Amino acid sequence: MKIVILGAGVTGSSVAGALASEENDIVVIDKNPALLTALKGRLDIGTVEGNAAHPSVLENAGIGDADMVIAVTDRDETNMLACQVINTLYSKPKTIARVRAIDFLNHPELFQPGGIDIVISPEQVVTDAIRNLIKFPGARHVSEFADGLVRLVSIRVVPTGFLTGKRIHAVKEKLADSMIRVAAIFRDGKAIPVNGEAIMATGDEVFFVCPRDRVKKLLVDLHKLESPIKSIMLAGGGHVGKRLGLALENNYQVKIIEKDITRGREIANDLRKTLILHGDCTDESLLLEEMIENVDLFCSITDNDGINLISAGLAKKLGAKKSICLINNASYLKLLDGTDIDLAIQPRLETLGSILKHVRKGDVVGVCSVCGGSAEAIEAIAHRSSKNGSSVVGLRVDQIGLPEGVILGALIRNQEMVPVHHDTVFVEGDHVVMFALEKKLVRDIEAYFQPI
Repeated sequence: MKIVILGAGVTGSSVAGALASEENDIVVIDKNPALLTALKGRLDIGTVEGNAAHPSVLENAGIGDADMVIAVTDRDETNMLACQVINTLYSKPKTIARVRAIDFLNHPELFQPGGIDIVISPEQVVTDAIRNLIKFPGARHVSEFADGLVRLVSIRVVPTGFLTGKRIHAVKEKLADSMIRVAAIFRDGKAIPVNGEAIMATGDEVFFVCPRDRVKKLLVDLHKLESPIKSIMLAGGGHVGKRLGLALENNYQVKIIEKDITRGREIANDLRKTLILHGDCTDESLLLEEMIENVDLFCSITDNDGINLISAGLAKKLGAKKSICLINNASYLKLLDGTDIDLAIQPRLETLGSILKHVRKGDVVGVCSVCGGSAEAIEAIAHRSSKNGSSVVGLRVDQIGLPEGVILGALIRNQEMVPVHHDTVFVEGDHVVMFALEKKLVRDIEAYFQPI
């Protein structure tokens, strides 16, 4: 597949890296030659320097032969205009545009067919991810599949926790719920075999698939459910901060620290129940003055990774019960070791899944990129075999022959989650949630779930 990516920033480079590793023909357009040089130095891709919305620049990138365009420059206006230009001048490429501003997103008529095919909002994706972590304190990751019927939840194994030293079959006996399955275990960034004899060790991240209404019970049974969060302090009133404030202020006590007084006044007009504080989130005296020791969650979500790390670490040192920070640069994750920060949110991974589901060749309706992007949880729809393809329809689970490293997590039939056993037979229209423990296994999943 030939894919043209507009923008070589954090999101664009992440998408290029993920797609180039899957043998796609990738061309990246950006005005910054330094970013393009850095990308070309580590990826086998083409690059074009220039304004991504200009027809001549798009022509130089071979837009006429492209199957898909992913517009993720740092300007909404450029992304929207580029997609409009492409859809006006060319008929083939599917267009995906990142749009950040709520003002644009509040007018869906701007994105009618013929302008932009698919709109993604990384800020909204990140907001949803943080909201899930607030709703289920104790989980490290929570994502949804099948329109929210199924949730993927990860838990960190701690030295004195229930999971430490336990085999999977012992955990299954404890949970006594056939609808909850261990989907994956990652140790030091690498997947380990998931079978009844696998032993969980301190530091492992364990992923469970379960019905949406049983997440809290799962956390309680595993002794991981933490005290409910009531008070929240957000560092940064940008796109994510404003969204979180709007999403949380009716159910939680929310404060936002914003350094830019003009921006603070702007968001204060829309946030009726949120207290907006003008100041520096790394200012110890400000945090103490606002009684940080009484805050249940401190969430640092500015657009500066360094500030996020410093403020989240400082807040935790000063008494905040839990702290989360936003990290765009993966290299900064290494700095978390030795800090008291509880969790880092990576926008590039959260966004990657929302893009990949439109790139996958099978009938894929949901993708979640995990473990630094080395593994994926995928929701695909089963169809009867086409002339040249394979299919799971009519086969039992033990007849499929999916390679080792693809784990069946959940089966949704007629809007209900049903148990998965070795003799379960797949039927037309089944939604199947699977874990590909390595990226190279995705093509095997695609082969079995081709659209009709």
